[in-house]
Amino acid sequence: MTLGLTIPNEKSYEQKTAWVYLINLGFYFIPLYFMHGQWLNITIAILLLVPFIIGYFWAYNCSKERAVKPIGLMFVTAIASSFVSSGAISLFSFCCFFIGFFYSLRTAILSFIGLSILLLVIDISMDYTGYFFTFYGMGICLGVGVFGIIEQNRQRIKRQQQQSKDEVANLATALERERIGRDLHDVMGHHLAAIALKAELADKLIASGKIDLAQQQIHQVSVITRDCLSQIRHTVSGYKHQGLTHTLNTLANTLRDNAIAVSIEGTFPKLSELMESQISLLLTELINNTIKHSHATHCTLRIEQSPNCLKLNFIENVPVKTITKGNGLTGIQERVTLLHGTIDYQLIPHYKVSIQLPLSESVR
Repeated sequence: MTLGLTIPNEKSYEQKTAWVYLINLGFYFIPLYFMHGQWLNITIAILLLVPFIIGYFWAYNCSKERAVKPIGLMFVTAIASSFVSSGAISLFSFCCFFIGFFYSLRTAILSFIGLSILLLVIDISMDYTGYFFTFYGMGICLGVGVFGIIEQNRQRIKRQQQQSKDEVANLATALERERIGRDLHDVMGHHLAAIALKAELADKLIASGKIDLAQQQIHQVSVITRDCLSQIRHTVSGYKHQGLTHTLNTLANTLRDNAIAVSIEGTFPKLSELMESQISLLLTELINNTIKHSHATHCTLRIEQSPNCLKLNFIENVPVKTITKGNGLTGIQERVTLLHGTIDYQLIPHYKVSIQLPLSESVR
């Protein structure tokens, strides 16, 4: 059963089937069948079911903090009915279930001991034969109470699992947002740097009266801006792009605009869309890092293909003393990991980034 859980406008399957468990009240009616001529006691026993059922559904949809009142109502009803019918044992079993479900094991054990004493007192008072009321009642209440404890543990595990799922979902959402932020940073970083450089150059050309050259730079700013917008749209919609060839040409022009010569050796084979998009973004970040942090005057991108892997070597013509992994290198590492590849750095005599990516049969 699912208890203490109410969802607005939506009831769980267990809540909808709460009536099913009342079938156990059949044991309450069996002794009434044999009470020939005791119409007063039979009537009182049936009437006492009204407050008991009210307490049952009250407890069924109640929280632990408020469960005392409905359980108390059920318990008082069970005591009252025990003086008119031995079938009251079944009512006590319902009380034991809720006690086992809502409260600690220690409270459940103490409650069972107290209930056993109460059953013995009622047995003696009613002079039932052979103490069956006490022993049968203890057995039934113990079994149903244990079931309540088991159900409490099941519900607790279920809540913990749901909480874990929610935490994983929240973490995945946060990581996805961070990844999208890095992707946009990778795409926009070198474009914005190129736009700023060309705008500054155009301003100087205008100041020196070289209008034609300034117009060329402004036109290139327009081209870069449209390309940046296109890449952002593709990145957000599915990390698509206009192809590695287009990306390499754009990145090479960006390096040359920053007075860095570039050589591209080799060509890319036909790759999957995922590999193309991730390689495009990691190359973008490599070039962006070179423009922002390096003193290199020449860069080489060497593309090598073997039967089982694709090798990328990005080499600057200057050494590097140390590297600090910020968002850029972290993003590159994550993309390489996504493609099940490896990455190595060489600092001297030239700064070199070596990336190896496995090729599947579908992309060769």
